Amino acid sequence: MAELYNLQKPNKKPKPEEYLSKLFGPHQQDFFTFIDLVSEKDYLYWDIVKYKEPAPANASREELWEMVKTIRKSKSLVSPIRHEDGHYFSWVKLSKLEEFFHEIDMNTGGEIFLDKNIESKKNKQKLIFRGIVEEAIASSQLEGASTSRDVAKKFLREGGKPKNQSEQMILNNYITMKAIDENYKKLDLNMDVLLELHGLITKNTPDIDGNMARIRNKKDEIVVTDNKKVEIVYHKAPKIDFVLVELERMFKFANYDNEQFIHPIIKAIMLHFWIGYLHPFTDGNGRLARLLFYWYLLKKGYWAFAYLPISKMIKKSPAQYIMAYVYSEQDDYDITYFIDYNIKKINMAVEDFKEYLNRQTKNNVTMRKASQKGYDFNERQIGLLQYLYGSKEEKTSLKTHINVHQIAKNTALKDLLELTQKGFLERKKQGKNIYYYPTEKIETLFK
Repeated sequence: MAELYNLQKPNKKPKPEEYLSKLFGPHQQDFFTFIDLVSEKDYLYWDIVKYKEPAPANASREELWEMVKTIRKSKSLVSPIRHEDGHYFSWVKLSKLEEFFHEIDMNTGGEIFLDKNIESKKNKQKLIFRGIVEEAIASSQLEGASTSRDVAKKFLREGGKPKNQSEQMILNNYITMKAIDENYKKLDLNMDVLLELHGLITKNTPDIDGNMARIRNKKDEIVVTDNKKVEIVYHKAPKIDFVLVELERMFKFANYDNEQFIHPIIKAIMLHFWIGYLHPFTDGNGRLARLLFYWYLLKKGYWAFAYLPISKMIKKSPAQYIMAYVYSEQDDYDITYFIDYNIKKINMAVEDFKEYLNRQTKNNVTMRKASQKGYDFNERQIGLLQYLYGSKEEKTSLKTHINVHQIAKNTALKDLLELTQKGFLERKKQGKNIYYYPTEKIETLFK
């Protein structure tokens, strides 16, 4: 039988009068410096804190941990998320977040992520397509989809039909992300909307017994493992009666402003955690949790998050993702661990996106100069040539060009025919399909 994972805890608990007298004694600055190190720069648990340096020498590690916990509790705020045992999860409003939130809010929830030039604004649809594709792939891979990123990107660009369950998962995620951006962000969250979103991401993906994912019943016992160490259980889902009550509370939290202001990014992360904790469905809970994060931010006007594939960053440290849940549930119901982890991933996604934009901008400048000498290509054509540059194996099609840029058929055909006539693409018929391949002439635009 699988064993429930339990966090390592200190072997002994110091007496409050002993460690508090040191905390507020003559060397208190040393202790508060250490507490900031393990609670502000990184929000760490005992398994790492006990090894963290530099630490004040005149206290045991157990005493230092109790000091950390005391200060955290003094700053904690109660969240609306309730544990099955009746306790409410709490969180600490980390001071390091203020600057990040301020920059986002001062830039209409999205402009901060964009280069301020006109080219970025013209490429908005292309950038959204990139973000949604990357998120769809990574979120599905986190849940076991085995298709490689390159194969999946080509499959989505070309609008092909899924050949296996992994591709179906990715396609479902992509379609659902698009549906959120185009429609669901306008809607309030309720059971019907939750079921619709879940239905979209689990369409045509039965389990090994041929059963489709559904909302749990009283007989279902759902546990979470890391897919590798299946003998270790990291979370046991609450009973469905409790879950159904809590979902109604979650809908109210998502749809209405709270008496106590919670920043939309924090609320989105809380929704992510809440669904992950409740695990209301037999499958698809992780993908749904990450989708609700996007749904809430897009609903609140943070449109630039459509550019940011957070799951791509989570995929870089899936074990830490699991542990962020575990720390939050097992260390006095403190979801700051989960909040801190997700904020770091958002920052990573922002930096990754900025680097991508910088690379694209440099290529755009080079190509634009070449274009001005006689070709006068539009932004879609430049983007296609950038994609095809340096890889003769890559190709595009009319359907792909329409899909990537969300343009009319005649506009897409005009783009491709002009590039073909000017010698940058070669048109080849393969069966019933027509594909466009790059020619060596493309390289002249990058010199």
